[in-house]
Amino acid sequence: MPRSDRDEETGPGKAPGLNPAECGAEGQGQLAPGPARLTDLEGILGHTFRNRSLLEESLTHRSLLNEILEEGRRDNERLEFLGDAVLGLIVAEWVMEAYPQETEGELTRLRAALVKEKKLAEVARGLKLGDFLYLGKGEERMEGRRKRSILADAFEAIVGAIYLDGGLEVVRDFVRRTFGTLLEEARTDQRLLTDAKTRLQELMLALFRRSPIYEVAEERGPDHAKTFVILLRLNDRTLATGEGRSKKEAEQNAAEKFLKHLEKNPLGLL
Repeated sequence: MPRSDRDEETGPGKAPGLNPAECGAEGQGQLAPGPARLTDLEGILGHTFRNRSLLEESLTHRSLLNEILEEGRRDNERLEFLGDAVLGLIVAEWVMEAYPQETEGELTRLRAALVKEKKLAEVARGLKLGDFLYLGKGEERMEGRRKRSILADAFEAIVGAIYLDGGLEVVRDFVRRTFGTLLEEARTDQRLLTDAKTRLQELMLALFRRSPIYEVAEERGPDHAKTFVILLRLNDRTLATGEGRSKKEAEQNAAEKFLKHLEKNPLGLL
């Protein structure tokens, strides 16, 4: 799903296809969406909004509101909160159907593997959500349209918006369509039933009789939307770095990165 090419270059405060009248003064963030662009996105999503303000809100990053004053304009964090819960429910339904014999613990690990930030960002890139985001000028300069955390949050916000606009059946269909490839891969990838931290732990104990250590290197963002940076270490050596919206997710990301490194370089532990 992820695109290998760079997203379309855009100037500060200007989304692809928006004219200057649709942007703030002196390029200060996007104040209003272009109706044609939202129609394009509805076509990609496969859902026409009855309440288009929900779609606008789902695309609005908090950085925009730090730069403009527009009464009633809200960022997408509330919809992200709702979308996270709705997405968890729908994916939980799917894994129960796909793995009728698995235990609660195994299903929990599989669901977590499917809804982690990296996977959500992949789906968001496949939908080209980055092209439609409303960002502040500063975030635009920082290539916010390509940031994994922003894309993952926007996807969850879209899920929340579709749920409010169309109901559970509509959003269930949307999630299953957009997650289709990942879900089918998960059906045949048994490694997802054993999380990366567990696999790495077993490997380290077998080879060195020592467990890896996960250290918090950095915490970014507000309390309700933090990004954690974790260092995976063994014997005072940093093996990999992982990021995630929780410490557990960041740890899993670090473990996955190092396991993938070992697949390509089996002597990477020496």
